[in-house]
Amino acid sequence: MDKKSLIGLGLIAVILIGWLALNGPSKEQVARNKQIKDSIDLATKELELKAKEEAKLAAAAKAKMAVMPDTAGGKAISQDSIAKLMANSQYKDFSVSAIGKEEVFTLENELIKVYVSNKGGKIAKVELKEYARYGQGKPLVLFDKDSTVQALEFDAYANLKLSTDSFYFAANSPAVSDKGGVKTLSLKLMTAQPGSYIEYTYSLKPNDYMLDYDVNFVGMQSIIPAKSNHVTLHWAQALPKQEKHISKEREVATAYFNEEKDGVDYINARKSEEKTFSESNIKWMSFKQQYFNSTLIAKKDNFLKEGSFVKTSENPASTDIVKTITSQLSIPYRHNGSETFGMQFYFGPNQYKTLKNYDFDLQKLIPTGWSVFSYINKWMVIPLFNGLSSLNSGLIILILTLILKTLLFPIAYKTYMSGAKMRVLKPEIDEINAKYEKDPDPMKKQQETMSLYRRAGANPLSGCLPMLLQLPILIALFAFIPAAIELRQKGFLWTDDLSTYDSVYNFGFSVWGYGDHVSLFALLMFVSTMIYTWMNSALLQPQQNNQMPGMKYMMYLMPVIFLAVMNSYSAGLSWYYFLANVITFLQTWLMRKFIDDGKIREQLLANMKKPEKKSAFQARLEEMTKQRQQQINKK
Repeated sequence: MDKKSLIGLGLIAVILIGWLALNGPSKEQVARNKQIKDSIDLATKELELKAKEEAKLAAAAKAKMAVMPDTAGGKAISQDSIAKLMANSQYKDFSVSAIGKEEVFTLENELIKVYVSNKGGKIAKVELKEYARYGQGKPLVLFDKDSTVQALEFDAYANLKLSTDSFYFAANSPAVSDKGGVKTLSLKLMTAQPGSYIEYTYSLKPNDYMLDYDVNFVGMQSIIPAKSNHVTLHWAQALPKQEKHISKEREVATAYFNEEKDGVDYINARKSEEKTFSESNIKWMSFKQQYFNSTLIAKKDNFLKEGSFVKTSENPASTDIVKTITSQLSIPYRHNGSETFGMQFYFGPNQYKTLKNYDFDLQKLIPTGWSVFSYINKWMVIPLFNGLSSLNSGLIILILTLILKTLLFPIAYKTYMSGAKMRVLKPEIDEINAKYEKDPDPMKKQQETMSLYRRAGANPLSGCLPMLLQLPILIALFAFIPAAIELRQKGFLWTDDLSTYDSVYNFGFSVWGYGDHVSLFALLMFVSTMIYTWMNSALLQPQQNNQMPGMKYMMYLMPVIFLAVMNSYSAGLSWYYFLANVITFLQTWLMRKFIDDGKIREQLLANMKKPEKKSAFQARLEEMTKQRQQQINKK
């Protein structure tokens, strides 16, 4: 390998190493993320702290005024009476709902169980019956009351802001009704004014992950000032750890949203960011975990852009919380006597078929690949997983690989034939190399070599182009398989979860660029790739390697870099790459066994005896080469 090739390889290695180093967070970035996280946590708990402070003030006042003489009759005023007086002073018409006892009601179907508290009327907990947290039994707890905020905030009277999480909602008796399998819960935030209240209505259909959530404003126009054209919905969650490796969850957990004009977008999962909505109203807001999501959807009227935002913050020090997401959504309020803002909650898995059935573009939460690459997953991979769901996921990947390699066999055949033609022309190429060995002008050797290929009917690029056609499949699978819930917690061979990396040995420390463990699936992929590279380089296309010696070493460097990436990637993807390499070995062995190099050489020699036909492009190229050669000779 010449000096220029060595320098080129060195620069490539420096660029790759620099890229890996830059992608790791610096100490300053870690400190900044912690600062952002602390700020977000304070904002997330703002409403809860407000309620706690109010409760402390009330308790202190009760303790100080346990018995107060009544000026009218000399009787003692009870603590309950004092609390009511204080509530009346602080909350005015809402004082009738300021004191109460917390109760929790449940709405349940075959898929989910939803717990709703009368304190604030919020959803306090959601369980997914068909799924389990890693290392725990069913059901999976999507979130609980200590990790979520759901409250309406609105103006009331002069300079007074009230939040529904400060009040107790009243339920009917019985609280939950059942009509045709549809479970319905109605909770009312009562006021002192007759016929004025805010009502939350939750409805859950059978076999559905979607929970209807309607907010009814009845007779509130005399309480909420006319200047207010909206009320604010505060919705936040601290996403709990659900999977085997919390580090992998943090890489993908983020907020998605569907804007009226711009469609579905998201916050970069690897950053802590805030998105304000100034250009477009919002159709839905989603808190996406690795394999599950909580999404709030506006039914008819969209959430207003004014005052709406969403922000994410990392929790790097926590072993239980993946990420904190806080949102604020503006709900239109028109001051009618009675008006309803309809919404829906989706609490369920990130499963393409399930999300697509709801027709809200929720399936875009799942990374299926960029642009045209996504159709490979949508039209082939996902239907195959759905159709073979009764089989082990490792076997489904095997079947998928067999199907793809069968479809790609014509490309593999063309690649092999290109290498075979280059191989059988080696004697002629050696003669050209010997002829121009001492010639200072490399253009002459290159020109005669290309002429030989053209006359023989061999194209050195025809072996590369078919390989490029396989890239869309590799890119599509690289995006989808780590996000496929179909692989979640599915064991195969020595791993108990194909959706994440397998670890057969832990170092106890981290090796830069590689990790703190050894993934056997990734190691098998690496070994098979190195063997394939050697076979492709040494047996199929030796002439190309002679002309571009630096490329040979680059081909061996890429599997090493790929090993560093795949060591902490989905074991299912490494299993696919390993199978693809093994099938390629088998195809190549069969082609070498049944395709005669002698006959290929005879055909090429026969082509060389035919009159050479030049295309207009070839003629122009030769003329340009000749002119360039003349300029060199003059110099």
